[in-house]
Amino acid sequence: MKIVVIGGTGLIGSKLVTKLGEHGHEAVAASPNTGVNTLTGEGLADVLAGAAVVIDVSNSPSFEPAAVLEFFETSTRNLLAAEAAAGVGHHVALSVVGTERLPGNGYFRAKIAQEKLIEGSSIPYSLVHATQFFEFTRSIADAGTDGGTVRMAPVLFQPIAGGEVAQVVGRVATGSPLNGRVDVAGPEQFRMDVFFRDALAAWHDPREVVTDPHARYFGSELENGSLVPAGEAILGEIRYADWPGRIPAGE
Repeated sequence: MKIVVIGGTGLIGSKLVTKLGEHGHEAVAASPNTGVNTLTGEGLADVLAGAAVVIDVSNSPSFEPAAVLEFFETSTRNLLAAEAAAGVGHHVALSVVGTERLPGNGYFRAKIAQEKLIEGSSIPYSLVHATQFFEFTRSIADAGTDGGTVRMAPVLFQPIAGGEVAQVVGRVATGSPLNGRVDVAGPEQFRMDVFFRDALAAWHDPREVVTDPHARYFGSELENGSLVPAGEAILGEIRYADWPGRIPAGE
């Protein structure tokens, strides 16, 4: 079947397009790079013609709270309207584990708004909530950096390989709509400060990881379970220690 992947040229989207194609589907990458802009509506009608499923793994170019909220609300409204006109039968969106537990976080608040629009639409849907990707380990460390130290809270952390997230999203997209959500996380739970202390050591990074219960995660203080599934979840199989990208080439 024809499956349109919004954000199909990004980290998860490109993996999805490849995996869906390998399973015999007509997977179409849709992004501003391919002439499809969900914010303006440009190219949506054409790319959605004949599509059975739409997967939205797009992301805001700005993480400033007002801008990210505007992105997800506007793009989701435009996308859902175009899907309804095209007769799309299943809308799948990738979101983040813990969104509802950190409503003070501007990004998470925008994802909550996106999900409410999807839930209120007439189009059958599935939501996939994922924990942090292995691929974002370095950027998370950078966000917690203060001078020569990296401040991390002693809370649970359960990252997952991006490829395994793409596998789950693809499996959900080719199944019956959940009209609900499923959580996906890595196979191991760590204490966040300990995880990053080990990660930086493996990179030979001179920054010191400091344990700080009040350390902020992209602006939010964390409870022990803020970033991990609260109930059942689909677990990946790749351990961080075995992930090929754990230590970048040349380090």
